[in-house]
Parts: sequence; structure tokens; C-alpha cells
Amino acid sequence: MSEGLLLRNAQVVLSDGSVKRAAVLIEGGRIARITEDGAETDAGEIADLEGAFLLPGFIDLHIHGAVGADVTETDVDGLRKIARFLVREGVTSWLPTLVPAPDEDYKRAAGAIEELMAWQETASGEGEPTARALGLHYEGPFVNQAQCGALRTEYFRVYKKAADLEPLTMIANPRARHMMTVAPEIEGGIELVRELRRRGFIVSIGHTRADIASLDQAFEAGARHMTHFMNAMAPLHHRAPGPIGWGLLRDDVTCDVIADGIHVEPFMLRLVLKCKGIERISLISDAVAPTGLGDGVYQVWGGRIAVLRGRTSNERGSIAGSVITLSDAVRLMLQLGVSIADIARMAATNPARLLGVIEECGTIEEGKRADLVALDESGEVRLTIVGGRVAFNADDLEL
Repeated sequence: MSEGLLLRNAQVVLSDGSVKRAAVLIEGGRIARITEDGAETDAGEIADLEGAFLLPGFIDLHIHGAVGADVTETDVDGLRKIARFLVREGVTSWLPTLVPAPDEDYKRAAGAIEELMAWQETASGEGEPTARALGLHYEGPFVNQAQCGALRTEYFRVYKKAADLEPLTMIANPRARHMMTVAPEIEGGIELVRELRRRGFIVSIGHTRADIASLDQAFEAGARHMTHFMNAMAPLHHRAPGPIGWGLLRDDVTCDVIADGIHVEPFMLRLVLKCKGIERISLISDAVAPTGLGDGVYQVWGGRIAVLRGRTSNERGSIAGSVITLSDAVRLMLQLGVSIADIARMAATNPARLLGVIEECGTIEEGKRADLVALDESGEVRLTIVGGRVAFNADDLEL
């Protein structure tokens, strides 16, 4: 009998969008073989998924924290706590996201993320598997004060020269992805986009009131994505289409959305789905530290955030991030009638493509990392596998 794990009796969501009853053999942390269910395949362990859907593991592009830990403020132990929580929600990779903050906070947070990445790479065969950190996402500080949302405006900045980026620490790990949300209309915004692209950043447009001309310039400079589309943007108006109108019309621009039914009303989610198409949308959580803790009042980013029935609000009365996970977003999409194959694309494939890791993960194909999640028909997570190792197993699955 060979070493490995065989996942049998699964409805496998394949990279071409089809769903096939099949078995998946995992060896050496990768998908070794996808076979007809019932075919003879040796494996060290066998798991019967009992007809559950098997999807590529979710990738969260935009997450500030969970279970009491905030990415900007915590240390590596806090990051590990978040990463352990995320696998219970089907998330196998994430991009820790920072809010505008003092220089020293940026340096400390980037250092903690780099330490987490190093620990996850060296401890891949030891201890409890956790959701893999892929790098870091700066939400700001080069954004528009008029669309601040829950971000602290005292730490917003303008761009005048390349040295203005030096406080925003990059992670030295060559595998790290770097992303920044910017408002192209701020002072020096277009030059900022060019410089970020030169440094290898993924540039996303957000917290913005940019007009069409500025958005076109940002696109030409290299900004091809939009952050939590429709939120923290000038509203759509028939004489001022702004970023929302521009984003809906541009087929060469992708976006991400917070699908919690609060940040974007479900009717408007349907509009985004229809206009953008599944292939241009990524699901994100935009989760903050109270995620997973329930209702209450919490200290976050130097102020108070209240959570009541799944809705957050800060002391200004603004929505202050979400308390959902990607599994919650997936369940809402199922309720809206989105197919399981399209959900896999929005929760895994599209984020992997945006981050440039699609050759490694984001689809179920032979040779790729075995980052997988099994869901029942209602979208509840039954099993999460990270790098071929079981990271979460619901009580009713036997290995």
C-alpha cells in the first residue's frame, strides 16, 4: 500500500467547471491522481466524503483579523491563531491585510507576517496545519479621505516621491505577494500606481471618488483590480458614473466583493454578477478581529467596534469591516442560486490568478498543491486540507 490520502465518493469541482463523481489521491502534499470513483487505488488513508462537494481551498485576499487578533496590531502568535481559525472555514490561503497606521506598526506587522510565512514553510510536516499566508495587502494609506469608511484618516498619506513608500515594509520572502489598495485621484496617485507596479505590487483601486479620466489613467499605469467593489466608493450616478460605473463596464478589470448581504445588498450582488461575470469576481471577507467571537463591543484600531447580529459599526456609525468568513460568503452565493463550480472560481481560482499563484493552487488538477475543502449541500465545511494534510475535519468524517 502506498503512502497518501485517498478522498473517495466526492463530487469534484474540476478546473473546466464540470462537477464529476471521482476520487482524489493525495501524495507528497500534491494531487497525484483524479480517478473514477470506485477504481482501485492504493493509499495509506482513505476518507469517504459521502457525496460532499470537493473544491479548491478558499483564498481570502482581504482579511484584517479574526478571533480577537488584528493583523496590524498582533504578533506572530496572533497570526497563527487567525490561521488556525481560517481552516475551519475552508480557507487554505490568505493575504493578511493592514489598515493605515504609524510606520512602526507597519514594520512590526510585516515582520510578524514574514515570520509566520517562514514558520509555515519550515513546519509544513509538523504540528497543526494552518491557512497559508501568501504575503501582505496594504489597504491604504494612499486613499481618499472622503471615502475613508472605517479607516483612520490621521494616517492617510499622499505620494510625492518613491521614498514615500519606504515606511511600507515589503516582505523579503521571494514567495510573498504584495498588494495595495489606492485611490488614483489623490496627489501623485497615478505616479504611485506606476511605482508600485515597478516594485511588483498588485494595485487595486479602492476608497476612491475618482472620475473616469483618472480611472483610465490608473488602468494604463497598471491598476487592474478593484477593492470591495461598491463599498467605500463614490455612489453610481447617471451624470457621474465614477468608479462603480467604470468598474461595471470594464471587462478588463477584476474586482472583489464582500458577500455578507450587508455591505452589498443581495439584489446589487446579482447586478455585479451579471455585469462583471463570474470570471472577474473574487469573494473576500474583509473580516476584522471580532470575527468568530459573536455580538459585543470590541477595541479595534484604537476605537470601539460594535457587532450586532452580524453587522459591525464604529463610533462614527460606519460599517467597520465584516465578521464573516469566506464560507459565509459561499453560503450566501448558494442562496442566490450561484452554481458550486462558479463559487469555486470566485472563492479560489480567481484569487489565485490575481495573486499569480494559479500554477500552484486555486484549481483541482493533478500535480497541484492539495489545498482542498469539502462542503455539504448547504455549504458547511466538512473537511479542509492544506498542502495534503488534514487541517480541519468535521466530527462526522472518519479517516
